[in-house]
Amino acid sequence: MGTPRALGVWLLLLLLLLASGEENFTSTPASRSPHSEDSRNVCLGLINKDHYETFYLENTAKCFTKCERSSNESCDLGNLQRYWLDYENYLVEGSQEKAMNLSFLKALVKNVSTNISDDLHFSLTPSQIPGQVPEDKHKFPDRVRLPRSLFASLQGSRSEVRLAVSVLDIGAGNLFKGPRLSLENDGSVLNNRLVGLRVGRTRVTGLVEPLEITFSHQRLPPNMTLTCVFWDVTKGSTGDWSSEGCSTEFSTERTVCRCDHLTFFALLLRPVLDEVTVQALTKISQAGCGASMVFLAFTIIFAVLRFSLKRFESEDALKIHVALSVSLFLLNLTFFINLEHDPKLSPVACWTRGAIFHYFLLCVFTWMGLEAFHLYLLIIRVFNTYFGHYFLKLSLVGWGLPALMVIGTGGANSYGLYTIRDQERRITLELCWFSNKTALYITVHGYFLVTYLLNTVVLGLVAWKIFTLPSATAGKEKRQKWKGVLTLLGLSSLVGMTWGLAILTPLGLSTIYVFALFNSFQGVFIFCWIIVLYFPRPSTGPSSGTAQAEQTRTVSQE
Repeated sequence: MGTPRALGVWLLLLLLLLASGEENFTSTPASRSPHSEDSRNVCLGLINKDHYETFYLENTAKCFTKCERSSNESCDLGNLQRYWLDYENYLVEGSQEKAMNLSFLKALVKNVSTNISDDLHFSLTPSQIPGQVPEDKHKFPDRVRLPRSLFASLQGSRSEVRLAVSVLDIGAGNLFKGPRLSLENDGSVLNNRLVGLRVGRTRVTGLVEPLEITFSHQRLPPNMTLTCVFWDVTKGSTGDWSSEGCSTEFSTERTVCRCDHLTFFALLLRPVLDEVTVQALTKISQAGCGASMVFLAFTIIFAVLRFSLKRFESEDALKIHVALSVSLFLLNLTFFINLEHDPKLSPVACWTRGAIFHYFLLCVFTWMGLEAFHLYLLIIRVFNTYFGHYFLKLSLVGWGLPALMVIGTGGANSYGLYTIRDQERRITLELCWFSNKTALYITVHGYFLVTYLLNTVVLGLVAWKIFTLPSATAGKEKRQKWKGVLTLLGLSSLVGMTWGLAILTPLGLSTIYVFALFNSFQGVFIFCWIIVLYFPRPSTGPSSGTAQAEQTRTVSQE
């Protein structure tokens, strides 16, 4: 009777422990609490070391998304990368598995004779386990060819070797990114996919006949390039991508990599600007920015001399134009200074240059947005547009908001040396800008996109207002439409429509040239518009109606 009673007490205690959330009561992986200290620290790469069962693989794979930020202190990229490299060794040395089929990992393990008569071909379809296939380039666009000479070179040591072929999806985080991609803007591993190849315990290098890996892909933009690389553990403290011993054969929808060794392989997708293109774009930008600075200076001087101090103080529209001109002038000036990069420049000085350049760029974006806001009040809203100390409030936004953003960005230590390299990894341009790509996307790309969309909406409403105005006479309708088009072109320079060409730059080098040309001459366009707007002329048509509204209306009383 004692035994059943003792058994009942033991079971009761077990249930109580499980219900209370006690962990590690048993030693099986499934009994671990998902909120345990071990689970939280798995991305340090030590807890699951040398454990390659499915549970541990899936647990470690969660770090692909958890380690998206390089500043994440709970991630050790070196240990995690070493874990997956060691897993390849485990497949051929200690694993009894013949295949692995997980959402992020597909692997095949098989014994291969060293005395084969033909090359071996394996499919690398991401959604399927790699399998041996016949040589069919059309049926299997993603594949690897292992030459028979590779196995023949191993005949002296054994008659049969164990081969592992794997496809690993590393996600969009920082794992297997390395210093090479970290220094490049918009560089990435194509499809976040690595191909692992391992034959026995022997380190295979210096193949006489290289292996071939074929990656299929969509048609790439003209300013992007693909490079075949392998993960070199000897580079740096945690390893990095290298193309040594690999060649790249690129075509429209597939790329063939030929390498003389076995390891993890990938295709790097990188933006490319060769030195000639960079120099041409730089000269265009310098010429345009130089001309803009001259005309912006004329604009500021003209605004001060053209009007008496009293009249200038009463015109909000003109003061907004001048504020935009000043911010654009200072941006062009810092651009010229930043282009002259001194290799001996200290990190602190480079940090300061990057912060100042960032500040005036944000000021330009902000004042273009305020131009659109003022235009909305004048042309669209019209009534109830009185704001006390209107321009003072605009100035607090136009100069203050960028300052807050730069302080926040600088506090995150996001400024530093920015390098542009060509296809051969040679440096084509260096300037002090961003060292943190995330901060660049948020505070520059994101901020610009928001302001540009708002400016586009306002300009669209103004266009609708202009072209729907009733004509005084039917004969003047064509003339009014022509003046309306010229008016929109002038207003477009104020709200920065030329900056929108940046969205089209992935289409090719021609759009990059167009963007550099039109955008760098924005100061010239603003000067022309100010002259047309404030010079005495006949007042007819929708164009002059808009100009007259800017000259005579004010939305505040200082």
